[in-house]
Amino acid sequence: MTQKYESPLRAEQAQATRERILASIRTILEQNPYSLLGFDEVAEISGVNRRTIFRHFPTKEALLEAFWASTNASLGVRFWPEREQDLIDLPPDLFASLDAIEGVVRASHASATGREMRLQANGERQRAFQSSLSQVANGMDPKAARQLEAVIQLLFSATAWQTMKDYWGLTGREAGEAAAWAIRALLNAAKSQQGAVRKEKASDLA
Repeated sequence: MTQKYESPLRAEQAQATRERILASIRTILEQNPYSLLGFDEVAEISGVNRRTIFRHFPTKEALLEAFWASTNASLGVRFWPEREQDLIDLPPDLFASLDAIEGVVRASHASATGREMRLQANGERQRAFQSSLSQVANGMDPKAARQLEAVIQLLFSATAWQTMKDYWGLTGREAGEAAAWAIRALLNAAKSQQGAVRKEKASDLA
């Protein structure tokens, strides 16, 4: 069987084209936060024809997913926690990094396209926070556990970053430090409450 030859130059050119397409998304969002990111607009800004764009990204969903993955990777900071301690450790660096892509972050909150991008990853985002909070939430009333997860996710989010910058004049890092402090306080309160409940149950059984 003849093995297909993959030209290194062609692969390099394809990667460069892909990067041009993704870079154009950032340009569009920074210039017009309410853009619908149509393929015609992406083609015009990137200088890449529609057919080539479709070859790299068959759907708008694939394009948006690749854009956020590329953006996140370029910052070098994890956007979601993997363990409980991340909920406290990550916000200062994460929020500081958002200052570097402020236009894109604001666009993602101002437009229907941005909402679409955020909702596309919502399931994975929720699972990350549920996993990180699994030990704290263990044994909690399901409603209370869900409320805790929701509030901590909000504090960990770009929404919190933007609110503290706009209404309180904090830098990204200062906002991240404030978010980390609030998350730590919530975790400590939840653990204390859980400890009191377990102690009460043990007392009832004695």
